[in-house]
Amino acid sequence: MIVLHHCHQTRSMRTLWLLHELGVEFSLRVRPFDRTLRDPEYLSLNPAGRVPALELDGEVIWETGAITEVLCERYPEIGLGRPPGDIDRPDFLIWVHFAETISQHTANLTQQHLFLYDPSMQSPTVMRLEARRLQKCYAAIEARLSTPVENRDHLLTSGFSAADVSVGQAVYMARHFAPIDEFPQLSRWYAEITERQAFIDSLPPRGAELLYPRDFYPPPEA
Repeated sequence: MIVLHHCHQTRSMRTLWLLHELGVEFSLRVRPFDRTLRDPEYLSLNPAGRVPALELDGEVIWETGAITEVLCERYPEIGLGRPPGDIDRPDFLIWVHFAETISQHTANLTQQHLFLYDPSMQSPTVMRLEARRLQKCYAAIEARLSTPVENRDHLLTSGFSAADVSVGQAVYMARHFAPIDEFPQLSRWYAEITERQAFIDSLPPRGAELLYPRDFYPPPEA
């Protein structure tokens, strides 16, 4: 039995998208993004008080990179992972975990824009720096997708994988603070992977309470 504990528009969407791509049966427990994540009951699942937490046959996994690796290894026939010995294995691991680099910059911006309610606590310098750091991450993806090799429609030469899911979801969140328009290959890739039904199924349903009420939060003027 698989149970995913999830908050809309958070890192747990990465796991939700992957579960839809895998086509496996699972239960979804949608939680509010509030202090209830600090309740003892939930902390017994994720001691950091964050999402996701994935219950998998009596075990609990609570880091997105680890969840991605475990699920891909559990369902190798779907072909979303790259096993040890596969020529794309190193790149698979790099990009799966690079998603967290992107997400950390997004998390810092989320805190600055949405959760520091007192303007005196906000730092325009931090906002601008973190937005530029997201652009550096975009540049790394752009360079990867611009590599002149056959089949560079995805992050791995061998085709679509959970690496595209992980990085794609991180970009979905990062776009709230840094647009991708200046990166043509990234924009093309992102448009293609977000047309997948599994991505659409992982989006918040109509009427759901959103973490990001606005589509875009620009950095303050210098």
